[in-house]
Amino acid sequence: MRIIGTVESLWRYPVKSMGGEEMDELFVSYGGVYGDRLFAFTSSAAPKGFPWFTGRDQCQMIRYRARFRDSAKAASPLNWSEAAKHNANPVSAKESELMIDVETPDGNTLAINDPRLIDHLRANVDGTPELTLLRSNKAMTDACPLSIISIQTAKKLGDETKIDIDKRRFRANVYVDLANGADGFAEDQLVGRTLRIGERVKVAVLQRDSRCMMITLDPDTAEKSPAILKAVAQAHEGMAGVYAAVLAEGIIRQSDAIELLG
Repeated sequence: MRIIGTVESLWRYPVKSMGGEEMDELFVSYGGVYGDRLFAFTSSAAPKGFPWFTGRDQCQMIRYRARFRDSAKAASPLNWSEAAKHNANPVSAKESELMIDVETPDGNTLAINDPRLIDHLRANVDGTPELTLLRSNKAMTDACPLSIISIQTAKKLGDETKIDIDKRRFRANVYVDLANGADGFAEDQLVGRTLRIGERVKVAVLQRDSRCMMITLDPDTAEKSPAILKAVAQAHEGMAGVYAAVLAEGIIRQSDAIELLG
């Protein structure tokens, strides 16, 4: 076993394509991060095979901030301490206990299921598509349950584009600080390998993360920097970061060691 880095920061995104929240710790399950992308909006104007209404359709969406009303019950399964001891199934909080309020860019706060939120999201969108709110018991991710990227990759792209790149553009769950002077995109070499993060969580790195225009959006202003996606496409085959499947559930924390198991 070899330590290849540490957890630099942890993030989850209660509503797909809205702003994320930094966490001191995350519960990682087979289905993804607890509390991650539980809600999403679909659009009647979305292309076949990708039903979601996202920042591609309304770039200001990433400036909406979603927060759980009961942060304690939204942190991890209610019985995790006992479940971990006895190898039992973790029990999620009730749907009513995992409700979300959303702060809009203009400072208003609306419940996630308030029809006015849909009206707000559709403002200035061509064609005013019909939006539908969905809720899931597990993360509605585009690919695998866990997304990982190194801070070295964000820095390398900044050097290549001469842009001060905020790592939050990449909307990962786990940001890694690679050890031993590793260069950006070194996580690409982890595809096909198994990692342990912290004391308990094990993941299999399955594939590189194919990127879209979302990484061009500044997370605070939603201003576009197309040069970032251009650099990823031309120099890195359109990929940045990696996706992983979860082999062993548990809690990971900031500064946890990341070990290469095989």
